[in-house]
Amino acid sequence: MAGSAQFTRTEPGERYDVFHTDCPARDVVDHVTSRWGIWVLISLRSNDLRFYELRESIRGISEKMLAQTLRALVQDGLVWRKVEPTTPPQVTYGLTGFGRDVGEPLTDLFDRITRRLSPDGDGRRGDGRPRGDASGMTGHPGE
Repeated sequence: MAGSAQFTRTEPGERYDVFHTDCPARDVVDHVTSRWGIWVLISLRSNDLRFYELRESIRGISEKMLAQTLRALVQDGLVWRKVEPTTPPQVTYGLTGFGRDVGEPLTDLFDRITRRLSPDGDGRRGDGRPRGDASGMTGHPGE
């Protein structure tokens, strides 16, 4: 579908149609917002990490899922991969410029969420009120 309207940029700065199922940007968004993609990007925000360091920093991820997630993020140009020719090989990952651009708002989102949660994890928001009521509504209008 390489000649369709959602891929053709007629004007500089025009965007892809991300709501179209064949949009290439949609795949990147899916990888970033996948169950593990966001955690990989947040884990790499401060330091470049080796595979085992990433695995240890992201609790609950299997080696298989980490490898799949990293492969997709490298292919999307968000993460770089460097292999040192040692025995065994040392593989290091870090964020590309694009990965830093995409990861910055995710880090802000993560920071906002963690600031709102109380330290004891009792199900209350940072201001002491319950997270929701019987109606399923959360917060107040305008929050």
